[in-house]
Amino acid sequence: MIVGAIVGAIIGAIAGAITNRGAAMGWIANIVAGLIGAWIGQGLLGTWGPSLAGMALIPSIIGAIILVLIVSLVVGRTSKK
Repeated sequence: MIVGAIVGAIIGAIAGAITNRGAAMGWIANIVAGLIGAWIGQGLLGTWGPSLAGMALIPSIIGAIILVLIVSLVVGRTSKK
């Protein structure tokens, strides 16, 4: 479970770095984005590619990127009102 949280944090940090929206996210948000992103990515794209702690890395990163973009759009819209 601890390894999964660490891998989730790394996946979330990579997604935040790729989208340039990860600096405002804390470690807890990175872990959540990584874990939920892994679930989304593997649900949409399958479990191909290298795997670590039961998470297929490439689909997980893609899913986390999708999640970070959607959340940043929603948060950006609500904070501007």
